[in-house]
Amino acid sequence: MEESKKIIQIKNVVKNFDDTVVLKGVSLDIYDNEFVTLLGPSGCGKTTLLRILGGFVDPSSGEVLFNNEDILSLPPYKRDINTVFQKYALFPHLNVYDNVAFGLKLKKMPKDVIDRKVRRMLKLVNLDDYGKRNINEMSGGQQQRIAIARALVNEPTVLLLDEPLAALDLKLRKEMQIELKRIQQEVGITFIFVTHDQEEALTMSDKIVVMNNGEIQQVGTPTDIYNEPANQFVANFIGETNIIDGTIVDGHTVRFEDKNFPCNAAKSYDAGALVDVVIRPEDLDVVPREQGMLKGIVKSQVFRGIFYDTLVETRLGTSITVKMHVSEDKPVFNQEANEKISANSFFLDSDDVAELDDARIIDLASAEAWNSEDDSPVSIKEVQSDIAKEDGKYHVTFKTAAGTMITVEANVVHANRKESTLFKEEIYAMNFFVKTDDIRDSMALDTDLRTWANASAWSLEDGASVAIDQVKYDFDWENITPGEYDITFATEGYQYKVSTTKELPEGSEVGLIFDPEDIHLMDREVTPG
Repeated sequence: MEESKKIIQIKNVVKNFDDTVVLKGVSLDIYDNEFVTLLGPSGCGKTTLLRILGGFVDPSSGEVLFNNEDILSLPPYKRDINTVFQKYALFPHLNVYDNVAFGLKLKKMPKDVIDRKVRRMLKLVNLDDYGKRNINEMSGGQQQRIAIARALVNEPTVLLLDEPLAALDLKLRKEMQIELKRIQQEVGITFIFVTHDQEEALTMSDKIVVMNNGEIQQVGTPTDIYNEPANQFVANFIGETNIIDGTIVDGHTVRFEDKNFPCNAAKSYDAGALVDVVIRPEDLDVVPREQGMLKGIVKSQVFRGIFYDTLVETRLGTSITVKMHVSEDKPVFNQEANEKISANSFFLDSDDVAELDDARIIDLASAEAWNSEDDSPVSIKEVQSDIAKEDGKYHVTFKTAAGTMITVEANVVHANRKESTLFKEEIYAMNFFVKTDDIRDSMALDTDLRTWANASAWSLEDGASVAIDQVKYDFDWENITPGEYDITFATEGYQYKVSTTKELPEGSEVGLIFDPEDIHLMDREVTPG
């Protein structure tokens, strides 16, 4: 819209109630003849913002301009803004006609002018034959129309509506959504509507303002908000959605679920950028498994009258559990050489023995030596071992040039692997030994646990690496004590919400397909900690 049609400017509005910050520097432009919806969960600040516009609440700081003039010092009745509240506050002792005429009579308008305006408003809200009815005889939907007519009869430039449909039943609420939009278009003024109902916002609005925790998350048309959400909150709040971790390959390709897919990104991303991939349930089509871009099994279906809400698991997440043997062994101290040396016993896959060298053995045992006075590293010059390919326990000795040495145990075993035939992947990990200090001193324990267990996973279809997404354990790493602990490594599981007209039995093997324009990308949100 043109800049000349801007009628309301909200500039950095802050509102505190005691120690609670309800609005955190909100800025928003509203234009003439717009249907604007403030949308968000309870407590997000949308009603407070509406009440500031109406003059019922003063902001703690910021500006509100109406046609470029500051209106914060004006009382509600002097603002060219009327409000329809959730509780309509109709006068029970007055009939429908007199309720609508009430404001005009206060202004002492001529009787014929009042009559003309009231009859026009009653016709607009489809109540032209109900003027003489008592308010208590009117249904909830009719009372809401009367409240709207009473507000509109004063011909405001802006009408504020604070969740006026909340008290209506579902059928009537849907009817009134259409009616409100029709009324707004006929009178040609700006409506600012507050709701927590996403369907209401999508149905009626020219512009949606999504709010959360006192801040605006995104402003846009219903199509923009739905198809190109700015963040996970918006994506999840506006309808059902699927959000998957992805990585940008190039300007037209994104990688997720270890596969590359063409996409039409709304913004430019650098190669390697981490993104959230958004695919709406209705944009996924169910096809035979062999035709699917993604393949999975049906976990559940719920019939919604026209379509089925379907949950398809494309990957369960393949897991493997190993034993972590924790000891409190102290380093060997060579007082004469002022050296200390440390190493852990370790497990070794029998298939890897043939390619074993000193460097790999040092790595497997986390062997290291250092000067006891200044902690400077000392090289391990010699590795002595009798490791053979057969399963069993073998001794390994590490020695420095000064003769400082330590002997540990190498446990050779067959591969510890787990295969998922359904999801065509395999995961591998070894039991391992570690010292309490290694765990307590770890800066990234999940990463270290993967390294100590030599954990890895890969696709059985093309051999591509599959990320190990989860590392599960139940010990307090800061207060770990010697003992044996279970560590579980798992690849990431994926479940997709799908809207389909096909009835599918649970356990069905299916494929999912989608088009490049069905993929929407957002900057990856990193969870603190």
